[in-house]
Amino acid sequence: MKTLTKFFTGLLAVMLIATPNFLQAGDDDGFKFGGAVRYNIIHTNYESDATALSTQMTWDTWRLNIDGSTAGVDLSFEYRFYPTFGTHFIHHGYLGYSFSEDVYGKLGVFQKPFGITTYASHSWWFQGPYYVGLEDDYDMGLGFDFNPNEQLEVQVAYYRQAEPEGPVYGGDVTFGNAGAGRYSYDVVPQEGASVRELNTFNGRVAYKLNNDWEVGGSVQFGQLYNSVLEEAEWATAFAGHLVGNFSNFNLKTEYIMYNYAAKGDNGNDLDMIYMGAYGFPYPVATEAALYVAGLAYSIPVDIGPISNIQPYVDYTLIDKTNEDFYDTHHLIPGFLITAGSIYTYVDLAMGKNQPWLTDSFGLGLGQGVEDPDWNTRFNINIGYYF
Repeated sequence: MKTLTKFFTGLLAVMLIATPNFLQAGDDDGFKFGGAVRYNIIHTNYESDATALSTQMTWDTWRLNIDGSTAGVDLSFEYRFYPTFGTHFIHHGYLGYSFSEDVYGKLGVFQKPFGITTYASHSWWFQGPYYVGLEDDYDMGLGFDFNPNEQLEVQVAYYRQAEPEGPVYGGDVTFGNAGAGRYSYDVVPQEGASVRELNTFNGRVAYKLNNDWEVGGSVQFGQLYNSVLEEAEWATAFAGHLVGNFSNFNLKTEYIMYNYAAKGDNGNDLDMIYMGAYGFPYPVATEAALYVAGLAYSIPVDIGPISNIQPYVDYTLIDKTNEDFYDTHHLIPGFLITAGSIYTYVDLAMGKNQPWLTDSFGLGLGQGVEDPDWNTRFNINIGYYF
């Protein structure tokens, strides 16, 4: 850790010295350095009785960003640190190039074109698809964006593998939480299920009905490779979405169905696979349908530095195909406070069989439990972006 700290201290010093030289007025080429720091204030009310540790203030994350262009080739890079979870990892890092006004290519780690982009959610908590790897997911590959006109957007991408993983302190290097040091949820190997993602293809089409509404569809298919069997099964996901603005409202709706077909090391079909992020893996049902809806209302204000308040409610139902499994409910009412580049999310996160909102971390997206109570976490996330 001392070596890593010295490296990034030196990097920050170079950034401060070099930035004035990179950002010269009138130059087409240039690089911009930025980042963010975010803090959480938490109060949990899960299955067990509250304790003195049910209320905490934590340092959520800090990050470094580099964006720029040289000779027409773009660079976008972001690296994140999560002190609370004891891990750090790349968020994205890719090279981009405009082949024409209508075609843009990316190479590296970038967001998968699937469903509602950039986010299907309004809250800090994302929506349910994030927790099964189908919202704001990043992998390593090659992609193209096609914009033949102002109404139509077509995106295609191929990903050889999941994004590079960061360290997980105290984890089992073979199984346990190995492979889970990452930003977005991907399949990770576990004992008896040596499975990982390979050769994933994504396609997404979105059409703007007018300036306020967008309708679209997405497909994803790829291999879940078992390194013990040296065999792969094909996993699939499909999505349809509708996003719209009317008056000061914003509506996001989405339907997703997925089948993460995979075999265990004994050759049998799996009814659960493990997915991991932030240093923690958990079981996920291999087949389910997701019903996603979110509504937000923007209120312009002039209260000191505050320029906007946006109340919202986000909800996802995860309907698992296996009749012996129990559904997941993800409900987040809250509001976003905007003050310049400071964004504060105030959320009352509620869940039934939601993997993070429980004393039994991670179990909710697998079999889950029958007739669970609503668990809640009051969460204030304050982020300063620069």
